[in-house]
Amino acid sequence: MALCNVATLQTATLGCMLVCVLSYLFINGNVGGPEANPLPSQHTKRLPPPLPPSHLPSPGPCTCANGSMLLKNLVPKNQAVELIKRREKEFQQHKARTESVLSTRLYAPSNSPLQYPIQGFKVRPMTPTFIPGLALHAEQRKNYTVSLKVSTGVLSTTIPAARAKVQGNGESRLMMVSSSLETLNELLANVSYTSTVYHIHTGDLASFQFEDHEAVFPITIKQPQPPVLYDMGTDINSQVTITTKTFLRYPQLKVLLKSIRQFYKDIEVIIADDSFVTENITGDHIQHYIMPPGKGWFAGRNLAVSQVTTKYILWVDDDFLFTKWTKIEEMVKVMEAVPELDVLGGKVGKDQFYSSLIYEEGDEMEGGCMYRKTRGKFHSLPGYPECSLVSGVVNFFLARTDAVQRVRFDPKLKRVAHSEFFMDGLGSLMVATCGHVSIGHQKRRKQKGYMRFRQPAKSDTISKLQLHFFKNHLKCIRYG
Repeated sequence: MALCNVATLQTATLGCMLVCVLSYLFINGNVGGPEANPLPSQHTKRLPPPLPPSHLPSPGPCTCANGSMLLKNLVPKNQAVELIKRREKEFQQHKARTESVLSTRLYAPSNSPLQYPIQGFKVRPMTPTFIPGLALHAEQRKNYTVSLKVSTGVLSTTIPAARAKVQGNGESRLMMVSSSLETLNELLANVSYTSTVYHIHTGDLASFQFEDHEAVFPITIKQPQPPVLYDMGTDINSQVTITTKTFLRYPQLKVLLKSIRQFYKDIEVIIADDSFVTENITGDHIQHYIMPPGKGWFAGRNLAVSQVTTKYILWVDDDFLFTKWTKIEEMVKVMEAVPELDVLGGKVGKDQFYSSLIYEEGDEMEGGCMYRKTRGKFHSLPGYPECSLVSGVVNFFLARTDAVQRVRFDPKLKRVAHSEFFMDGLGSLMVATCGHVSIGHQKRRKQKGYMRFRQPAKSDTISKLQLHFFKNHLKCIRYG
């Protein structure tokens, strides 16, 4: 097989590039196979191995964007010491829940005679599972000795033939010796791994050694999770539930409901209401939930979403207005075609509001740096040039119900809240915005009772930033 030259790689498709790379590795002996090259002679100089994972430097402090607010400065001085201690404790517990040995950096050895799985080896907790692809490719020797070692499990293989010896069967370190390479590879093909500690999602690292060659490969230990599927039914009414939160704006709410029924007569609408003085909102396919007065914006969102039984929710504000351009079916079509998406926003009137979130983790003591960039986007959604991938969208969006329920809306945020949901979901929610679906906005009305609560007090903003400092482990944040 001829090797690909540089010109070929520059013009190759991804598939061709993979073929070229794999061909190169097989020819140069970096991937074990029936035709892999033999080991270099014992006199060949070997480069020293890279630093072990424990010597890798910890992430350094992140750099705050110009104009950022330093959140530590907003913490009351008489509470700062104890609060920072509690934040550090919670952060360490967060790491314990979200990290494992699978986060360790591993380095592939060069010119190794060892063949082993480098990705995708997954086992159920405490369930014996054969390790696929183990093999040795070496020059002829009087004897061949290999060993495998794990940390949180045991290794086993078949009872060896007369020409082989096995030590440590059923233990964490397994050694196999044979004068026959074929017999040794038969033993390696029958090596199984069993985790000894029950954990629903963790991992182990297996060390595979032959003479001065060592390779380390990951073992993912994961309890399979049964899927939670939604029956899409036959029409939009069984696919989407419209949700909204209202507070002292019954005239606007009634206009919204009337506009919904003009285009979607039988779609379910869920209303969360924390008004001080309530009115009864009735009608077919309407669920009106009365909350304790003034519980807040995000608490209402949580209540509304908790009652949804369809695959998708469509979130709207109570002063929006459905128009002929509010085509929920078009949004569902995009979400169904791109199942990786969790949230899809549209336009409000003629404006398309969206943002990107730039987040740098920073070090463990100070925390991370966040920059919300208004109208920031990454690139167009493949196959949909009118849509773009972003981090956050406006209050008109279609979302997968299970994804929203997983992230949830923090009820501590009562009056200053929207992009905070997308900050909590960063890295978990795949978000896009599209310009071909829109919803109208009602003309603003003067409502004396409502306007007293419309503009948040400075203390609300400070409380939100203090929450970011602790909950999101942030050093600074900038809204741009």
